[in-house]
Amino acid sequence: MTAPFAATETERAAPPAFIEKRPLERYAAPAKPSLIGLTREELAATLGAIGVPERQRRMRMQQIWHWLYVRGSPNFADMTTLSKDLRAALAERFDLARPEVAAEQISVDGTRKWLLRLPGEFENSPHEVECVYIPETDRGTLCVSSQVGCTLNCTFCHTGTQRLVRNLTAGEIVGQVVLARDRLNDWQRAATVGGEPEKRLVSNIVMMGMGEPLYNFEAVRDGLNVIADGDGLSISKRRITLSTSGVVPEIARAGAEIGSMLAVSLHAVTDELRDQLVPLNRKYPLRELLDACRNYPGLSNARRITFEYVMLKGVNDSLADAQALVRLLKGIPAKINLIPFNPWPGTKYECSDWEQIEKFSEIVFNAGYASPVRTPRGRDILAACGQLKSATEKLSARERLALRAMAMTD
Repeated sequence: MTAPFAATETERAAPPAFIEKRPLERYAAPAKPSLIGLTREELAATLGAIGVPERQRRMRMQQIWHWLYVRGSPNFADMTTLSKDLRAALAERFDLARPEVAAEQISVDGTRKWLLRLPGEFENSPHEVECVYIPETDRGTLCVSSQVGCTLNCTFCHTGTQRLVRNLTAGEIVGQVVLARDRLNDWQRAATVGGEPEKRLVSNIVMMGMGEPLYNFEAVRDGLNVIADGDGLSISKRRITLSTSGVVPEIARAGAEIGSMLAVSLHAVTDELRDQLVPLNRKYPLRELLDACRNYPGLSNARRITFEYVMLKGVNDSLADAQALVRLLKGIPAKINLIPFNPWPGTKYECSDWEQIEKFSEIVFNAGYASPVRTPRGRDILAACGQLKSATEKLSARERLALRAMAMTD
């Protein structure tokens, strides 16, 4: 198998340590917090706190839930099934704020990347995350972030080079989906003909944006359960994929408490190489990670785990690596996503040659695994896998204002 790209003998002997980044700031709730993202139980308790009688809370909660997640109402005045007094009480204390679109970029392939400014006042600067919408012929996939920055420091991922500012709240996670439906005028589509997924523009969710979802477990769990609720946004858990770099202790819990599809960022077939690419491997090595995958609740041929494997030229793309990958995953119902590396400014890695990717894929496919090669989407706007929150950071103030103006006029 090939050696790590451009690694010296010293680097190979001492791969980068996994250092868990600490959040730089705490979440600061706005003066009027949003109701978006509250669980049903939290929403009912909130109604109780403003004086709604206990016998009415369940009904009022269901009514508000419908307005939030079926109608997509942006304000309380629209909620005509509620009394005027209750609407006024809600408007006085709460908000239905979505993230603000600070900038929007649209790729030549139709992919949209939004830089989202989150509500709240923070110490140093506004908190921003990126969210990507990928239109396809049979689905529309929304790539959602879970952290401002990232806990991890995967060497091939630009997001991993950034600081961890803080975890997102459940409301900020759900808010990305609500905002996407707003921007795409998707509420009417989702509400017609039973809300059939193929009629929606946002039909699939992948927790593959900024951050490591399993280092923000409770908020991701609560947010995804709101997104999957059948009486609201109603995105099936089979159309929700949570991607992790391998936070082993939380994998079984994710299966039990979230129940979505699971994707694992693998990228190497030996601990030596994975220590280099995904330093978290030094804490949770391959044997522990794969044992957790084998025991993932609900795992079956119908609910396979997706193993993500970024193709790095001269690093992990040899035919011996492909054969080792097949041996490594033996007995795990799996699909293997081969991801051409998406370059970013300053990276030392290169994408594998297309001919080599095809040979690699053929070995995996002949072993009985689906091995699709993920078509890069949004590369021209740095919206592809591993590129998030890169180009936007480098925009000048004038460019950012121009993009923001364009987003506001759409």
